[in-house]
Amino acid sequence: MSRHSIRLMLNWMKTMQTVIDVLRERGFIEALTSEDLVELTKQPLKVYCGFDPTADSLHLGNLVAIMGLAWFQRFGHTPVAIVGGATGMIGDPSGKSVERQLLDENTIECNLAGIRKNLEAVLSKNQDSSKLMILNNLDWFKNFSFIQFLRDVGKLFRMGPMLTKDSVRTRLQSDEGMSFTEFSYQLLQGYDFLHLFEKQNVTVQLGGSDQWGNITAGTELIRKVHGKSAYGITFPLLIKSDGQKFGKSEKGAIWLSAEKLSVYEFYQHLIRVEDADVITLLRMLTFIDMEEIRHYEQQMKMENYVPRTAQKRLAEEITRLVHGEEGLKIAQRVTEGLAPGSKTELNAALLESLSPDMPSVELKRDEILAKKIVDVLVEIGLQPSRGEAKKLIRNGGVSINNMKVNDEQQLIEEKDLIEQRLLLLTAGKKNKMLVRIRSIEN
Repeated sequence: MSRHSIRLMLNWMKTMQTVIDVLRERGFIEALTSEDLVELTKQPLKVYCGFDPTADSLHLGNLVAIMGLAWFQRFGHTPVAIVGGATGMIGDPSGKSVERQLLDENTIECNLAGIRKNLEAVLSKNQDSSKLMILNNLDWFKNFSFIQFLRDVGKLFRMGPMLTKDSVRTRLQSDEGMSFTEFSYQLLQGYDFLHLFEKQNVTVQLGGSDQWGNITAGTELIRKVHGKSAYGITFPLLIKSDGQKFGKSEKGAIWLSAEKLSVYEFYQHLIRVEDADVITLLRMLTFIDMEEIRHYEQQMKMENYVPRTAQKRLAEEITRLVHGEEGLKIAQRVTEGLAPGSKTELNAALLESLSPDMPSVELKRDEILAKKIVDVLVEIGLQPSRGEAKKLIRNGGVSINNMKVNDEQQLIEEKDLIEQRLLLLTAGKKNKMLVRIRSIEN
């Protein structure tokens, strides 16, 4: 058989894959409520995933769920994203050791707007695929009276199964315990699935492994009310090799919204992913073909592997996915211009063009000139203490305007200021700060 024939056969076999096959190959599926889904996904379905408005942006960990919907969309299925205007008022206890702080309606509304933007950025790009549906569960809960909900929905749930849910059992055994408010969350999410099944013909729910109990609450409710089957899929939570959750950093969440985290910083977080984690992220958070991912995996075992090659590919792909092609260009331009030892000449025009995409601080002239670099690093938050700052200088990790600092006693002088008003400080590979000199008028 010729190479051309083999290639055609492989392409044909690839087109026969279902979305379940693809997700399994990428390590995306933790559990299915039924293997029937493999056959069912050969026909167009509606698949939903919920996003509660706990903040005005989703973070990197939430991108797994978005990618799950995106893969279904690529295979011709309709992605349905539920923003939890109602469930967000209660708070999902899953994976939480203490009760969430309840949010007021204005905060929730603001958070919902931010989350919609995150979802649309990824799921509204491919116009050839099934169009994204975004629904707010407050629209069907706001007219429910408490008595009506207990009579129509609460009576269909049994305490035994509810108490055996992992999220409930763990909390009940803790000192914190669980309020009735949080205990009732699974009723709300279960009803979401029933409502979507009835009104939108949604038959599949997608969620993290910590959502299994909430998902099965919905499938069981549909079975009791209609005697029909609905299905659930869970994916593994993104956990770093050190046991911490992805989506968080030492400075807080890795937000998807550029208003909360610059595109440059977002890109840099991905460039700095550990080798032990990069292949998992390539599989879970990108559309890169598995053949290419396996190629990176093999390359990383070789002596001539160029460090961070896989991370660079990861950062490019995810930044483009979340922030678009223009966002990626900005991140790459800032990265090139701010690299220690970079040949890029730093001037005020360049730094001003980069400033919206990097952290900055404003100081008076007498707050920085003739001050020791170690003191300034601590004052602006680039280092936690003078001792740590000195240690970093000794290790060659501090730069002024991309020029390495070698002396712990070095002062910041007038000649260091770019056009008398700007200064770029770098502490280690991760942290950069643009210092603006406040004008006398201010």
